[in-house]
Amino acid sequence: MATTGLWMLLATAVLIATSGLPAWIVLISVPTLFIAGGLVFGAFTTPLLFALPARLVGLLEHDLLQALPLYVLIGAMLNHLSLGDILFRAFNRALRRVAAAPYLAGMGLGALLAPMNGSVGASVAMLARAVQPRLEAQGIPVERSAALICAASTIGVVVPPSLVLILLGDAMLRAHTEAVNATGNAVRIINTQDIFHGALLPAVTMLLLFFVVTVWRNRDAGTDATAALAIDSNSLPVSRSDWIIAGASICCILALLTSVTLGYLYAVEGAATGGLVLMLFGVITRSMTPAVLKATLHDTLATTGAVFALLIAATVYTLVLRAFETDLWINDFLRSLSGGPTAALTVVLLVLGLSAFILDAFEITFVIVPIVMPPLLILVPDATWVAVLTLLVLQASFLLPPFGYAVLMAGSVLRRKLSPPALARALLPYLLVQAVVMLLVLLWPSMVWHSHPETPLDAQSAPHLTDEQIQQELDRQRMPNEKNVGDAAPASN
Repeated sequence: MATTGLWMLLATAVLIATSGLPAWIVLISVPTLFIAGGLVFGAFTTPLLFALPARLVGLLEHDLLQALPLYVLIGAMLNHLSLGDILFRAFNRALRRVAAAPYLAGMGLGALLAPMNGSVGASVAMLARAVQPRLEAQGIPVERSAALICAASTIGVVVPPSLVLILLGDAMLRAHTEAVNATGNAVRIINTQDIFHGALLPAVTMLLLFFVVTVWRNRDAGTDATAALAIDSNSLPVSRSDWIIAGASICCILALLTSVTLGYLYAVEGAATGGLVLMLFGVITRSMTPAVLKATLHDTLATTGAVFALLIAATVYTLVLRAFETDLWINDFLRSLSGGPTAALTVVLLVLGLSAFILDAFEITFVIVPIVMPPLLILVPDATWVAVLTLLVLQASFLLPPFGYAVLMAGSVLRRKLSPPALARALLPYLLVQAVVMLLVLLWPSMVWHSHPETPLDAQSAPHLTDEQIQQELDRQRMPNEKNVGDAAPASN
């Protein structure tokens, strides 16, 4: 019956890609049908369902999820307030003597604000509103501006401390806990802070290369410095108050991002501070009108509700997959690959990359990661390195035309017909940068900074289990009973 879960995954992928239904509806409907079938054919019994309420209660009591609506609120305010527009005009003015100034301003805006946004979709919406009209007014082809918006919107996937990293960090914590329990090795379990630290150097490398590529790709964007200055002065004026707002915003954002990434502030505290500062900005500048406040709160509640619905649906979904023993089948499959840990890592990263064509980062984190990561981490114990590779694969997949999530979102938000060949050519340099960074991380794992080495605490005394014992441990964790049902609740940082 283990392969039944694979059919469930296939049915889910087909429905999400073709039905147009929200992902959370598909993720709750498909396992419900399979539960009914499993009970009829005796694949499992009703006591399995008794574990579900405890799992959901433990999930919703998780303190890390307090950061989720705060990050969504920040993304909504960035989309509705004028801060993005002010920062873009300030960046463009400061770089006015560089031919690629508009492109660099857009990329800089993405690098600064994307880590604070709630999702890739929120970043696309914010950048499309602030950047696209300015680029279009300067005669820049829509495909090149769309490529810039797509690349900049995915920066938050790898640059800490974004919501994607926070949620992936929590998922990796639980997966690593399960893998360590199965192997019996006495190692320190990773947490979200470890992934923040591990992603720093790859993220900085990618950002620098993105800026280099942007300058090189658009080195002939302007005729000369005088023309660029004239365009900037006429269409992108920057007042003294705009300079003050831009300078204060940059300092505040960098301070918040640095504090959360280095552990001086918790993610919840950083998100709450950022939300408060943005609200004060809206009040002081009088841009937080009643209409804007209503739209901001509406978007926040709608998005937060959708994400929590997705999280609850994914919890049900993964429980049913484990009931069909699909997780054990995946574990056996990865262990049977002739290439060993390298082959297992390649297969899992490929599955994650393909999943990004039909799922967004939240759905992948909630559904795919809990199933494929525990068996992978049994074979590849460096959980921080695997997490950073996962982030890089997701970011690259979101940019791959024509089905990449950021590409589809950009086409929808811009409401323009994009030429697929022209868009692919415009995206190619950024995809090459991502490939280079991914290759560097693969070849030199030391690029991933381990704040705490993931090595056995006592290599001599750490027990090493046989394959049969590992299988028994995975089987024990797969079906929580009344005695250990509390284990179903995710651990907090």
